[in-house]
Amino acid sequence: MNAVQINNPKFNDLAQVIARYRGTPGPLIEVLHRAQGIFGYLPPMVEQFVADRLQVPLSTVHGVVTFYHAFRTEPQGKHVIHVCLGTACHVNGAERVVQMLHEELGVDIGGTTTDGLFTVTAVRCVGACGLAPVMMIDDEVYGKLDRKRIRDALAIYRK
Repeated sequence: MNAVQINNPKFNDLAQVIARYRGTPGPLIEVLHRAQGIFGYLPPMVEQFVADRLQVPLSTVHGVVTFYHAFRTEPQGKHVIHVCLGTACHVNGAERVVQMLHEELGVDIGGTTTDGLFTVTAVRCVGACGLAPVMMIDDEVYGKLDRKRIRDALAIYRK
């Protein structure tokens, strides 16, 4: 363990998680979920720690992390914006929404603003087709989007 890990209580928490799962069949995915819960994402140092403690190759850990969409290798913003790209939203201007978010926030899909406030993601459907085009910020749905509605929604979270 390096000095950063020794002085970081999050690694102690992760070590306890790994100890609980050691000896159970196929613990890697569950350990990675728990690690992401502790750290918020899975940076290389965490992947290496998991590999060492579970005694599996780092390539196996990294392969699982990059294969499953549930795992993040970069920190997420405080608020996550999910832009719906499903059929109804696509037909009603989802690409314009993506472009307007880019203009307002300076990031594309998958990006996080430099202030760490927003991460923008794409989803296939949020189940609000009658409000298309739609985005969600955290768990709140915003529909019938135009530039004003997008700016108004972002302003709520910037306060």
